[in-house]
Order: sequence, then structure tokens, then C-alpha cells
Amino acid sequence: MKTLAVTFDSSGIECAGMLYTETEAVGLPCVILCPGFSGTQDTPSVVAAAQAFAAAGMAALTFDYRRFGASAGQPRQVADIREQLADIRAAIRFAREHPLVDPGRIILWGTSLGGGHVVTVAADDDRIAAVVAQVPFNGFPRRAEGRSTRATLALLRVMVADWLRGVFGLAPHYIPAVGRPGELAVMTGPQAQATIDAMDSGTWRNSVAPRALLQMMRYKPDDHAPRLRMPLLVCIGERDRETLAEDTIELAERAPRGELRTYPFSHFEIYRPDNRDKVTADQIDFLHRVVPGV
Repeated sequence: MKTLAVTFDSSGIECAGMLYTETEAVGLPCVILCPGFSGTQDTPSVVAAAQAFAAAGMAALTFDYRRFGASAGQPRQVADIREQLADIRAAIRFAREHPLVDPGRIILWGTSLGGGHVVTVAADDDRIAAVVAQVPFNGFPRRAEGRSTRATLALLRVMVADWLRGVFGLAPHYIPAVGRPGELAVMTGPQAQATIDAMDSGTWRNSVAPRALLQMMRYKPDDHAPRLRMPLLVCIGERDRETLAEDTIELAERAPRGELRTYPFSHFEIYRPDNRDKVTADQIDFLHRVVPGV
């Protein structure tokens, strides 16, 4: 397995990436992997997926959104939907210009919030060959697992307070991205601690500015799904309480060439090594079917 550290420009911000290949052949199909909310490219599930795609004969490009991981941008740990969409488009431009990559066979893969992003971006880019959306974000559930009404109101207060800090140019008020039930965090649930314990990453931080959630309250990637011209695979967890199956199914149903795969997992369980290997194998089979020469 060959890995190459790369950088590319996104609206004047330097984004850091890694290119995975198992061959020096040119004209390879390339999977661009887009992390989830506050995720980084060196987390185990992203690395494992990239290695699997490369082992299957493709190039795989991982990257960090601006303000996260090894990429530039200040203040840190601030997720902005418009900026992250711009970073994905910049990664596509970089891949299309790379000598190892076939510009006509770019594949977008995204997980969680990144799974919603890849649908949004591909809707405006007919040259994308295929899209894989894994436990994708498609709007907030009405009630988050592990969070009471009181805790929800507390989260709303810190969201608004942090947004105001941004308006006035003040430093973010950070909260954990993942927490136990009852904690003030973006995502809470029984699997939270196991997720943190398994996060073997040099750059991931369990800290994020909650102002991003106000943007996400108005974000529905399935609004863009009907405009997808390419095949779309949506992989969902039947027990997912973060990105509910009843919401994420709409992405596959509204896409003209959408396919759906369901698994008996929760949102976090899909990242466990035994589970993610099965899911990634299904994703590779999908790409073999729909992308010429994969």
C-alpha cells in the first residue's frame, strides 16, 4: 500500500490529504472520502475504507475539512456546511488534475454529515461517476437518543450563545462532539464512550463549536437527490438514532438511480472493524457494478 501526503487549496485555505494506491498505473478511478461531523481523515474507519478501496484497484483520497485535523483554518473545530462543501469541491478538482487519476471516474464517499454532503455536491456535478452515502445526515431527528427535553434546551442555549460569539468575532465556546447520555454534547448515546475509546487518531478532538448545529437544522440533502444523474448507494443502520433510517431512506428513494442497503447496526456500530469491513465490501461490489473498469 502506497500513501502520499498531499495538499490542495480551497478558497485560499490549505487542506491536507492522503492519497492511497496499490499500483503506479495511471488513469485510476478515485474514491474521495469525506468525513463526518468533526471527523478527521486519520480516524480508523476512514483509513480502513481508504485502504480497502485502494486494495480493490482504485486510488483513494482522504482529506481534512478546513479548521479540522491537519488542514489550516481558524478558529479550530468549527464546522461550517458551506465551507465543507467548498472543500469537497476543491478535493474533486485536485483529484481530477492528478496524473494517477481518471478525471471521468471520480467517486464520492461520505459518512454521517459527509454522507449528506456527497449527495449535495454530486447534484451539481454530472461528471461524478458514483456516490456512496454511509449512515448519511438528512436532517435532525425529532428526538435524539440519550437526551431529555431539558438537555435539548440546554444544547439549544449553547448553540445560540456560540453563534453570537461568532457574530461578534469572539472565540468559540466548545462542547464535546460525542458524550454519554445526559451530557451536554452534540451526539449522545449508549455507544458514545465506546466510540471515543476506539478513536485511535492523532488529530481528532472530542470538541466542536456548537454554532454549526444551527446550520444543520436547515440542511436537508435529500432536497438535492432528485438531480443526481449518477448511481447512488445509501448504507443505513436499522438501529441508528443519530441519522434515522426513516429519514435517510429518502435519499435513496428520491435519487433516480438510488440503491439502499440496510444493516442491523446503530450509527456508531457501523464503524466497528467487523461491521465496517462487511459494509465496505458491499460498497466495493456496488462500484464494480456501476463504474466501468473498477
